[in-house]
Amino acid sequence: MSLITHLAIAPVVIPALAAPLALLVMRRRRALGIGISLVSAAAMLLAALALLWAASDGTIRTYELGDWPAPFGIVLVVDRLSAIMITLAASLSVIAMLHAVLTRADRKGWHFHPLFQFQMMGLNGAFLTGDLFNLFVFFEVLLIASYGLMLHGQGPARLKAGVQYVIVNIVGSSLFLIALGLLYALTGTLNMADMGLRVAEIGTDDQGLLRVAALLLVTVFALKAALVPLHLWLPRTYAVSTPAVAALFAIMTKVGVYSIIRVVPQVFGEGAGAAAWVPAPYLLPAAIVTAIVGFGGVFVARSLSEQAAYAVIGSTGTLLIAVAGWQQDTLSAALYYLVHSTLAGAALFLVADVVAHRRVSSVDNASPAPPFAQRQFIALLFMAAAIAATGLPPLSGFIGKLLILESVADVPFWGWSWTAILFSTLIGVIGFARTGSMVFWKETAPSKTGPLDGAMPTRVSRADMVAPIIAIMLLAALSAGAGWATNYSTEAAAQLLDSAATARAVLGGR
Repeated sequence: MSLITHLAIAPVVIPALAAPLALLVMRRRRALGIGISLVSAAAMLLAALALLWAASDGTIRTYELGDWPAPFGIVLVVDRLSAIMITLAASLSVIAMLHAVLTRADRKGWHFHPLFQFQMMGLNGAFLTGDLFNLFVFFEVLLIASYGLMLHGQGPARLKAGVQYVIVNIVGSSLFLIALGLLYALTGTLNMADMGLRVAEIGTDDQGLLRVAALLLVTVFALKAALVPLHLWLPRTYAVSTPAVAALFAIMTKVGVYSIIRVVPQVFGEGAGAAAWVPAPYLLPAAIVTAIVGFGGVFVARSLSEQAAYAVIGSTGTLLIAVAGWQQDTLSAALYYLVHSTLAGAALFLVADVVAHRRVSSVDNASPAPPFAQRQFIALLFMAAAIAATGLPPLSGFIGKLLILESVADVPFWGWSWTAILFSTLIGVIGFARTGSMVFWKETAPSKTGPLDGAMPTRVSRADMVAPIIAIMLLAALSAGAGWATNYSTEAAAQLLDSAATARAVLGGR
């Protein structure tokens, strides 16, 4: 095997080694534990960039653990889509980690860094795995880590939201196992490439059961993606989480979207009989409602962090409107917008934290408060993040939404898609503009009790601005490099729809 082939397992191995090391040294040498975590995040990013470059030649690389051949052993698959996702996850991990360390949010509990590394292990494994059972395993790894991260910093609001979050995901995991059991009984395999070949051989008597299993599996992915009506768990969970954690969680819904994009064309494509393109009748209506509900939540949100949570839901709906076309150009537009919306959601959570640090008693509530330090510059950061989230020029959200509008113009019910995207954008613009004017333009008189009640402190560190600035710079870079990025996403979409080529790469002569 070449070095690049062995590098496929690096995004899983690096955090798997860093987590216990950080745990061992954290209590006696906290600085060393933090250093291990930062080095791990940087190493994951370098490995992801190398795999992104290697995947650009169109070769689908596989890594067979224990040298057991697919479909019998565990196989990791690196193609353009998985390379995009692990690069996005690694970039987001560096941003979130920097913010946690610079704001000292990681010091609110002993196990932040080990849990963060296990979270990355689960995310990277989910993006690289080639079989459904290990997708379930990596789902559980990232979910268990997310339970701890969500409760990091303690507090009754986090505890209450955490209990609801755990219950929802336990139900989702149970449904996932049921779906896997049905599919294994029908096909005799859980390798996605192998299953895609075997579903074509299922007899007519079992077609109904295959459709049930397929719909159940897609429902689990829709729950992870927070698709309406399965979205109610997300706003409260994300809004009360530590901002650095919420920024990392911006990619959690995209794991569900990725799973839909990965599994449906590979397993339930043209040759799947009654289960062919199984979510098609339901995905577009649900995505349209999700986009409107999400940006409607932005309009009525009572805090910046709550706005960011609803913006994540709205962007997921917009993204799935494109996915529901199941064509190369719609999937290409969806992949470009997926990267953008993840970074934009993270930027919103981080800017909300910057505001909360300075307003103290008013935190990030959408209400007037006394003047606070660096208000003008923070207002610019908020405006940039809001522009990105709503899809206005000049940042990459505008390009992403244009690509989606253009790509869905040739699919059925395109008028509904256009109406939903344009209307939700308008609602989002009004919502962010109203909140921005309340927080950055309107003032109340400072209390006589001093800075702890919201008056401008004499000195405030600017360190908490580093991470949101990096996120916004990445959005600007995505806009400036839109030509290269769209070409890559177009090739990734073509590769994704060529399920036969993936099967040949994963199964070989078998």
